[in-house]
Amino acid sequence: MDSLLDFEECVKDSPDFRLKLELFEADVSVLETQLDKVMKLCSKMVEAGQAYSAANQLFLSGLAELSMLHKKDDVITNCLNQFNQGLQEMVSFHTMLFDQTHRAISQQLTNLCTQFLPQLVETRRAFVQIGEDVEAAALKSAQVSRHKAADAERASHLLLATRKCYQHFALDYCLQLNTFKTQQRVDILNSMFSFVHAQFTFFHQGSDLLRDLEPSMRTMAAQVSQSSADCAAQRKELENKHLLVQQRDASGEPAVGPSPGSDAIISGYLFKRSRRKSKTWKRCWFSIRDNQLVYRKSHKDVSLVLFQDLRLCAVKPLENIDRRFCFELLSVQKCCALQTDSELLKLSWFVALQSSIDFAYRDTRLSQPKEPPPPPCGGDPSPGPPAQRPPALGVALRGPGNQRCCDCGEEEPRWASINLGVTMCIECSGIHRSLGVHLSKVRSLTLDSWEAEQLKLLCVLGNNVMNRIYEARCSEEGRVKPRADSLRAEKETWIKEKYVEKRFVQKSVSDVAQRRLYRAAVAGELVDMAAALAQGADVNRSIGEEEGRTALIGAAVGESLSACEFLLLNGANVNHRDLRGQGALHTAATAGHTGQVCLLLKRGANQYAADERGQDPLAIAVETAHADIVTLLRMARMNEEMRDSEGVFGATGDDETFQDIFRDFSDMASHDPERLSRRQFSRGDEEEEEEEEVDEEG
Repeated sequence: MDSLLDFEECVKDSPDFRLKLELFEADVSVLETQLDKVMKLCSKMVEAGQAYSAANQLFLSGLAELSMLHKKDDVITNCLNQFNQGLQEMVSFHTMLFDQTHRAISQQLTNLCTQFLPQLVETRRAFVQIGEDVEAAALKSAQVSRHKAADAERASHLLLATRKCYQHFALDYCLQLNTFKTQQRVDILNSMFSFVHAQFTFFHQGSDLLRDLEPSMRTMAAQVSQSSADCAAQRKELENKHLLVQQRDASGEPAVGPSPGSDAIISGYLFKRSRRKSKTWKRCWFSIRDNQLVYRKSHKDVSLVLFQDLRLCAVKPLENIDRRFCFELLSVQKCCALQTDSELLKLSWFVALQSSIDFAYRDTRLSQPKEPPPPPCGGDPSPGPPAQRPPALGVALRGPGNQRCCDCGEEEPRWASINLGVTMCIECSGIHRSLGVHLSKVRSLTLDSWEAEQLKLLCVLGNNVMNRIYEARCSEEGRVKPRADSLRAEKETWIKEKYVEKRFVQKSVSDVAQRRLYRAAVAGELVDMAAALAQGADVNRSIGEEEGRTALIGAAVGESLSACEFLLLNGANVNHRDLRGQGALHTAATAGHTGQVCLLLKRGANQYAADERGQDPLAIAVETAHADIVTLLRMARMNEEMRDSEGVFGATGDDETFQDIFRDFSDMASHDPERLSRRQFSRGDEEEEEEEEVDEEG
């Protein structure tokens, strides 16, 4: 979350606050320009889309007229009617898409601009005007003679009233800027989410790419919801802070004391008399820090040191001049006359300067860094509590050789390839990403979420095992592995030779490697599966002597969740079917492997696909009397139907009951598979299930 304007600094009107305020105003101006540009481009895009839809509609009218010329030809008529109906739906989808795009971009962003920006302009105009009045009142008050009591009192009252009014305007202006800063992030994110959601809905049925984007869309929906909640909470907090500061400090008197987050003892505005022109006074921002008195002529200027060492200075009241509230700071080399806005401020600065001088005399080591105390008996300092590693990182580093990068050996890697089962440093992870996700799927061990089966692959395989496979012929090739301090180009060459060219893998005949992959998948031997893939086995190639099954279907015959996950991560087609029309989900349902059914459903397996007997996985589970799988498949089907009826993303996402049951089945399959294998249908339950299916079909 971006930093916001501090109300305390607003009341003090410090140079830091002025700088940050200018940056805020510049950001608002740039954002307004960009929003206007985006809305104009959106309007042009929608106009072009509407023209495209109109042209499509004319084309469809021509097709309808064409179909009328062939009324006697049923084949052509039916074909043209089907085409016309499908294209009519596409035109409707286009129209809906353009309408949703206009609402998502133009209307939402227009609402953001009209809600905040006009009010910001008016408030800023008043803020600038009253700021100029404060400067004029301060200057007039400073110039009143001490001998004109009535004029001095009127000037002081005018300055106090003007400053109080200014502080109220400044606080309101800061609140509006902070509110706009927090709200625009949510509105822009929500606008973009609505736009992408419209695109996602349009392309969902025909685009595998946008189907892969579905988890990201769910995450974005959650982020919008979370951001809205955070925005509401932050707006409430800002209003409370605004009210608190307004009640406590917006009294018209300038605040004294150190600024929040600053090491200054005291800071504030003072008038400084010119040493060359005694009648010239300049209002500057002064502060005491590190035994020095520093000042800034304006918020755009850097700090200047007025007195280098306050130990060599003395402070005393200045009574022999016409101006009020003055004091003098003297050193061996120079003296400087300063003026505050009130007697109270004069006393505060006088005490702060004198205290700083006294403290500097008492402790001459104040400005030197303090050294830590030596450890007892000359030993090393006792270490603090060990740093808590993220859960995924702690599990991954327990794998064989995972404590060092698999490609360069750097310690404490924080990245991993989920399909290769290796850990790596951040530099090697960037090279892995450049290879493409078909070769290496890279994730962070500290930032990304990990599933249990993916972490299990890192522990079972790991760097030692995979390096024995991918670096088996490294010495034969006379190749030297790069080190952590090697150049990036050297690491990049090594990684491409290792994983793309597979230059150091033990050679094998393609058919041998393919059969080895299938046997290892059935047996759940991850190491043999990894070796077979490295030797060139195709993860989606079917085995003729095994009724056309792929390795994934073979893994479904066995009971290894890790084998299924490993194949899916390496590109296995979850919906490939063998010669009998059965896929991995059919096979897992037949064998009663609930954990694999959970995994395959999560990875997009088609639960409606029928085999050569016309049976889908649910019918197979009913026939084989696997109660848990029947329940799971029925809940998944019910959840999908509910989701389709509510849109791609409902208001609350997937059904929570289904998610809870899905999670329970997955945990039971991972931790207590024997319990699942003992659950069977009775004959009465089977007959009841068949009756329910008949009722549903009716």
